[in-house]
Amino acid sequence: MKKLFSMALALIMCMAIFTACDDSGYSRGQVMDKPVIYLYPEENTECSVKVTLPDGKLTCTYPEHGADGWQNFIARSDGTLVFPDGKEYYCLYWEAESKITLDFTKGFCVKGSDTAAFLETVLAEMGLNAREANEFIIYWLPILQENPYNLISFQGDEYTSAAQLEITPTPDSILRVYMAAKPMDSYVEIEPQTFD
Repeated sequence: MKKLFSMALALIMCMAIFTACDDSGYSRGQVMDKPVIYLYPEENTECSVKVTLPDGKLTCTYPEHGADGWQNFIARSDGTLVFPDGKEYYCLYWEAESKITLDFTKGFCVKGSDTAAFLETVLAEMGLNAREANEFIIYWLPILQENPYNLISFQGDEYTSAAQLEITPTPDSILRVYMAAKPMDSYVEIEPQTFD
């Protein structure tokens, strides 16, 4: 199914954190692994994007995220990003260390061997296209499938507060996917999470 956007610019950001947080869900200095930003304008659009971490720091970016972020690049309707030096990218990548309180009040307890099928289903429900979901899965599958179970919860306000985005022009549509997961030795009951 093809995504249709009636907006001038749509942004999709995917990332996850694999943590061994305490029982309260607080994790100190966790690495925000494999965050990527995809941009899909209706037509070629000059854009700038800046990631701000109030309680953290960027540890790796590609292309380089300067003091003012990624500046004055062209986002094409096919998702290709063309920077002023002529180099092309399909996404903006960053990793960070940040303090974040994770919310595990709702989520899923997934058997390690069921990880691929689970992620295929839930990422499609959340609105990722096949390429975005594939990239997410091939990074996280080798880590998650090795555990007997994983407690997984997709974060909302906790994430958007910890990793703030400034995007010019302002997108009409933003989808931010942030998965928090922690390994479990056995199945645990958790209230199922739903997505609007």
